[in-house]
Amino acid sequence: MADSWKTEGDALTRDREFADFAQALAYVNRVGALAEEQNHHPDILLHGWNKVRLTLSTHDAGGTVTDADHAMAAAIDDLPE
Repeated sequence: MADSWKTEGDALTRDREFADFAQALAYVNRVGALAEEQNHHPDILLHGWNKVRLTLSTHDAGGTVTDADHAMAAAIDDLPE
C-alpha cells in the first residue's frame, strides 16, 4: 500500500500498512490524539489486521478538501512512526 495522500473524490485519503495489528492500532491512537488536539477529525478505518485508511474532508465546508485538511494531513505525516 502507498504511504502518501491521494485525492479521491472530494477527500484526501492515505492508506498505511503495518507489521501487525498492535502497530496499526497504535498509529490510529496517535492520529486520534492529534485530531483531538487540532479539533479536526479524519475518518479512520482499521481493516484487515494491519491496515489503516484515513480520509480527510471538511464536513462544515460541504465535505470538500480545505486548507484545514491539508494542514491536518501534514501534521499526521509529522507523527512519529
